[in-house]
Amino acid sequence: MSPDPNRAVELDLDERPFTERGSRLLVTAGPDGLRVARAEYETRLADTVELTGLVLRDAAGHPLPVRSATPAAVEFVGGATLLFADPATLVLTGHGGHASWRLPDGTGRALALDGCHVLHGPPGEWSAAAVRAAAEARWAAWFARMPAVRPDLAPAAATAWWTLAVNLLPVAGREGLVPSKYGYVGVWNWDALFHAVALRHADPALARDQILLFLNHQLPDGRLPDVVHEHGVLADTTDLPRADHARLAEHVGSANGARPAAGPVPVTKPPLAAWAVWKVHLTDPDLPFLAAAYPRLVRAHRWWFAASDPDGDGLPEYLHPYSSGLDDSPVWDYGPRAEPPDLNSYLVLEADRLADIADALGRPEEAADWRTRAAAHAELLVARRWDGTRFTTLAAGAPVPVRTALDLMPLFTGRLPAGIAAALENTLRSPAYWGERPVPTVAFDDPAFDPEAMWRGPVWLNVNYLLIEGLRRSGFADTAEDLRERTLAMVRDGGGLYEYWNPLTGTRARRATSGFGWSAALFVDLAAEG
Repeated sequence: MSPDPNRAVELDLDERPFTERGSRLLVTAGPDGLRVARAEYETRLADTVELTGLVLRDAAGHPLPVRSATPAAVEFVGGATLLFADPATLVLTGHGGHASWRLPDGTGRALALDGCHVLHGPPGEWSAAAVRAAAEARWAAWFARMPAVRPDLAPAAATAWWTLAVNLLPVAGREGLVPSKYGYVGVWNWDALFHAVALRHADPALARDQILLFLNHQLPDGRLPDVVHEHGVLADTTDLPRADHARLAEHVGSANGARPAAGPVPVTKPPLAAWAVWKVHLTDPDLPFLAAAYPRLVRAHRWWFAASDPDGDGLPEYLHPYSSGLDDSPVWDYGPRAEPPDLNSYLVLEADRLADIADALGRPEEAADWRTRAAAHAELLVARRWDGTRFTTLAAGAPVPVRTALDLMPLFTGRLPAGIAAALENTLRSPAYWGERPVPTVAFDDPAFDPEAMWRGPVWLNVNYLLIEGLRRSGFADTAEDLRERTLAMVRDGGGLYEYWNPLTGTRARRATSGFGWSAALFVDLAAEG
């Protein structure tokens, strides 16, 4: 694929806005012209509009529509061009026409095009030719670092690679990759880990920065926060419905039966940090980074057993939907805390990755201890949650009837007895989960299945990605490859990089955001395999 940004990605100024790495400005199309808005944490773009109704006209007053939009430039009929001079500065270049627009207070502005003009940003003098050349060079350099993919995947991979670049913003003293400038303008914990998986191919130091954003904000008790954003971190919340507060007070207790009063609940994200650290290390070995990360990863791992196992049965639980990342899953219809099988599957794999890190650091006794822990935890998961047919999900201490893709996640451990692993693989390949576009997050034939509702049916790339790894680890390479190919085809043919997909149509689910970081990251990583 050519690294020329003018041929790599076409922007539609809707799902794919004109924006820039490090910039909070987004240029999108509206019914009355172009709009410029700012991406801010927990703020709608409609509330951050900087200007709107941008229209260009020729000397006779005829409109000059957008002719093309690429990562480097928005070009209008007649030769005018919109460019980023730097992340905070949009310039408009051209001759012989004029531009008009409105400010948020409704007042109008206009200028005659005669050179290079600052449309938004601090005043300054810019050379149109120099700004254009710099923009094209930036994008050419970025696309040149994209991992190689086969030709049928190249257009979607280029869009994914562009998505990763434009979602990079300054956060907490580092360059953090936000999930989307459309509504998710912070760095979320497991999103950052999935982003690191793709960034390791081109910029391992940037990949490590995504992980360090959380390791460097670790709480005194060892927990990693849920979100790092421009105003601080999110690490606990009272954001539960009133009924859930009542259930929380009733059900959440410690091993000795003590029950806390309803109040702030600790929130984090599923434990995959050691998994991500090890992936980055395998691509770009860095023993000093491993040595610095290891004790923090150990503390984070231990937090789950010390602070998130209220019934004391050795199998930690999610104390809040946010901590699971599965905010709208039907498992939460049964109580404010839940224990789907994914959490303890991750903890098994994390112990194995901590063993790998300890080995790399020359600590064989610690490595052996971690592997012993991994084996014991896998055995406990099987003993207490395998009912002979499936791994059960508990909520508020009782089994949940709904069947979700998380029931299959113990494959991720690679430590299941052969018969149980084969049963899970058979379940995955059954009509309940398999189809042209697997894997639905709720089984197709479950009464709770909804192909449009967030975690209640749509396909999520992170679930598929982790299941692909688990299938390989559990000895089902052919099924893993089949799932990889079906996942890549869905994204390739589905029209964009979405938060999640309708598994029946393979298109964007109605409420899913676009330009989603981990979808872009995991598509690139899967496509790069060949």
